[in-house]
Amino acid sequence: MRKLGGGTLVIATHNSGKLKEISALLEPYGLKCISAGSLGLPEPPETGTSFVENALIKARSAAEASGLAALADDSGLAVDALGGRPGVYTADWAERQWFEGEPGRDWYMAMGKVEGMLQQLGPQTDRCAAFHCVLAIAWPDGQQAVYEGKCPGSLTWPPRGEMGFGYDPVFIPEGRKETFAEIDPSEKHAISHRAHAFAKLVKDQFGT
Repeated sequence: MRKLGGGTLVIATHNSGKLKEISALLEPYGLKCISAGSLGLPEPPETGTSFVENALIKARSAAEASGLAALADDSGLAVDALGGRPGVYTADWAERQWFEGEPGRDWYMAMGKVEGMLQQLGPQTDRCAAFHCVLAIAWPDGQQAVYEGKCPGSLTWPPRGEMGFGYDPVFIPEGRKETFAEIDPSEKHAISHRAHAFAKLVKDQFGT
């Protein structure tokens, strides 16, 4: 399998926070990370029906446009009783429509939508859920690698905690009593779905 060497790696994102987080994780391995946004690369339509498909769409697009190896991630929440939804539409469920106010994402609205659907199923409904993360690496020559991470847990209501984002205030990771939004961010990052995916990437790519 193709391996990442030293040099420059394109992170297929226009989010400066995500670039900073991924750069810090990969810096020990001699990689200089730059974002697709800083290169002026377009964001491809995420037309996949799975986290793997969407991560590969973003990684391939960045690799082909830049001529460099590229890394992309796709992640979201899958709720067992909802057939795995919201899944790849995790962020879409938070999108405000034009008639609901200023464009943007309302995560409380998204959490409420999930809770409302669970309540409609009845009080005995299984509340198990999991955060998923897929990291995809693509090279300009068409080679690629995929790493998947998962953090199982359950959903609670009402939301609790101020330190998380997205669906964190209603997600309790397996083995814990606190929601992701009540756990110190450094501790959360160590047990998160993204941490599990990165551990697999580092073991495979760098042998550590």
